[in-house]
Amino acid sequence: MIARGVGWAGGLVLFLSACTSVAPPPVTVAPAANPRAACEALIAPILATSIGLPTRGAVIDSAMFVAASEWKPAPELLPSVPPAPDRVIVPAMPAHCEVTGVVSPVDANAPPIRFQVNLPNEWNGRLLQLGGGGFNGVLVTGLALPPDARIDRPSPLMRGFVTAGTDSGHANVPGAPPQAFALNAEALENFAHASYKKVRDVAVELVKRRYGRPPGRLYYMGSSEGGREGLTMAQRYPNDYDGIFARVPVIGFVGLQLAGTRVGETQMGAGWLSPAQVKAVGDAVLAQCDTLDGLADGIVSDVESCRARVDLASLRCPNGGRGDGCLVDAQLEAVRTIHARYELPFPVANGLTSYPGWAWGGGEAAPGTASAGGWTSWLSGRAPQTVPPGPGSANAWVFGSGTVRYLYMGDATADPRRFDPRRHEERVRRMSALLDSTDPNLHAFRAHGGKLVIAEHLADYAQSPYMGIEYWRSVVARMGEPSTEEFLRLYTTPGADHIGLGAPVDVDMLDVLVDWVERGRAPQDLMQVSLAPTPPFRETRSRPMCRYPGWPRYRGSGDPERSSSFECVR
Repeated sequence: MIARGVGWAGGLVLFLSACTSVAPPPVTVAPAANPRAACEALIAPILATSIGLPTRGAVIDSAMFVAASEWKPAPELLPSVPPAPDRVIVPAMPAHCEVTGVVSPVDANAPPIRFQVNLPNEWNGRLLQLGGGGFNGVLVTGLALPPDARIDRPSPLMRGFVTAGTDSGHANVPGAPPQAFALNAEALENFAHASYKKVRDVAVELVKRRYGRPPGRLYYMGSSEGGREGLTMAQRYPNDYDGIFARVPVIGFVGLQLAGTRVGETQMGAGWLSPAQVKAVGDAVLAQCDTLDGLADGIVSDVESCRARVDLASLRCPNGGRGDGCLVDAQLEAVRTIHARYELPFPVANGLTSYPGWAWGGGEAAPGTASAGGWTSWLSGRAPQTVPPGPGSANAWVFGSGTVRYLYMGDATADPRRFDPRRHEERVRRMSALLDSTDPNLHAFRAHGGKLVIAEHLADYAQSPYMGIEYWRSVVARMGEPSTEEFLRLYTTPGADHIGLGAPVDVDMLDVLVDWVERGRAPQDLMQVSLAPTPPFRETRSRPMCRYPGWPRYRGSGDPERSSSFECVR
């Protein structure tokens, strides 16, 4: 049961030099004569010496041969943070060995790290690890399509990749806050970075056992928290992966949770915005910004010009009244707070002192408003925020206030409204060093030959897309633009919310990574599409996926539903 997750050109000299240094693609391994027996032979434990971080080894719970199966829709099978029903599928699967097990912790009181590794009978020599979401706690099976993948293309497993995933070292407990695991130091470190490295090493060991050789190339793809994981791997374990895709990554984890807590506090009492008032804000943004890109289509593409133009004074309720189509002063202040930077009273990891405000993306009034990726879901909820959070609370308050209690204050009973970062400076700094993926020093990853693609959705209200833009700029400042061009791309998608609603987002980023890593084909501007949810997966809409700082502008003529009618401009 799979929920679908989910670009500036280098010069000719850089391109040619990259081509000459690229190693040949991995060698395909012939299928086993008896795949069932080859699968069952993987049941032996994995020694701690095969894992690059401290553990007590790994135990294989099951090694089960799975026969090939056909694609089928599964609209009723929604994950905990559901995408639109037409984005849930069971992709076609090849014959493969499904291995599940646990990595045993050093601390007997810490939970184990659950993992799943899928080994196809016909292997292409590559391994793909897929990231999680939220605070994890749910096993990533590795059977999913990658973030924003096209559903008309085969899954990675079907293409011959070994795939792997983990729960990051804890399991969610019904009724308990998702951050409760963080009171255990090893569980927190596993969530931060260690579990992904440990499971990577377990997967490599299983590959060697099954095929007699290690993977020729290793890839990591993740969205949201999974995007943070991907960036963390490039920064902490630069020699472990050859290609990484980080979609809408939660880069500044500490700042985001503090900014989300602040937003939640503005949404208590008079400052709360109902879904109807959120739509009124979105309508006002579209009225002022929609045509800046040359087309009235419900997508704000020229986000920077919009940022300077938006004025919501006309939404102030007249004569001290209230209504669904207007905002009182407390609500206007809440909106201003959402789009303002959160300033820390001291620097955290890599010298950061603030978290950027959210963008004016137009997604306030788009279908994303009611989705798991829109403003109502993340920033205002369906009722004023409460302590503790209630069933109508916004995700920013649920995630932020829980993080303040469990990670920053270390007290499950604390009132997050009384949190003062200055009184908890040492712990906040420590959490930032552990969880923030903001290190711009990617020299070791580049030297390894690694390639990194970051994608931001500009109508994302789960995290600020400006964080990804600021991180890209920090890498350019640290490493220089020519060096950065060799291994890093940033793409932005106007109009798309956190989970990809509101604009076309589908693109085969796995192919992009493989082409860049193994064939030296550096990606330029790409194309994103929307596809019909059932075969033959007709293309219903397309847009350019522009390399930052480019954005798609309508040419003035042509079908507005086709990418060819737009150009990427800076």
